[in-house]
Amino acid sequence: MRIVIAGGHGQIALRLERLLAGRGDEVAGIIRRPEQAGDLLAAGAEPVVCDLESASVEDVARHMEGADAAVFAAGAGPGSGAARKETVDRGAAVLFADAAEATGVRRFLVVSSMGADREPPEGTDPVFAAYLRAKGAADADVRARAGLDWTILRPGRLTNDPGTGLITLADATGPGEVSRDDVAATLMALLDEPGTVGRTLELISGDVPVEDAVRAIANH
Repeated sequence: MRIVIAGGHGQIALRLERLLAGRGDEVAGIIRRPEQAGDLLAAGAEPVVCDLESASVEDVARHMEGADAAVFAAGAGPGSGAARKETVDRGAAVLFADAAEATGVRRFLVVSSMGADREPPEGTDPVFAAYLRAKGAADADVRARAGLDWTILRPGRLTNDPGTGLITLADATGPGEVSRDDVAATLMALLDEPGTVGRTLELISGDVPVEDAVRAIANH
């Protein structure tokens, strides 16, 4: 497969690129800064410089021609203010989905966040609340598109612990944490499983091997 990943220098994206390249897939990662290219090359991915905050649909679509799947894993990241949650976490996701539809790339995965489906609780940090609202709006936009075979993955609190390969994957898991390694492994398994199209899934650490968990969801 050829897979295009938005946010190609992100921590989950780099892990996913290594996994996909390792099994022989062709992977392109969209990055904002040219100096990030070396890390993608080391992961086995083709770096594509394109700023999703300023690019047009046509700009992005050019990079998606011939792809079999697209993964939105971009984010404004820690240290960014509420305004960039809107332009990246929502705006860039919508742009990426527009480009996928324009090029006929149907399989579309989104790395979202647990809590994006409801109004943030009172007392939530304002910037984090803006992030959750932006993610929720982006998810809603993608879910409304008939032209995409989408799956939305909402991990719990992310850690850099080594992956165990054991997860809990469900429509609702309850709160928990999960390693970025296991998020990347789950995304790869989801790409291969058409039975997960049209599903919004929560992910935390658990006791079921990744491929078994994804297969069980697909058959559920």
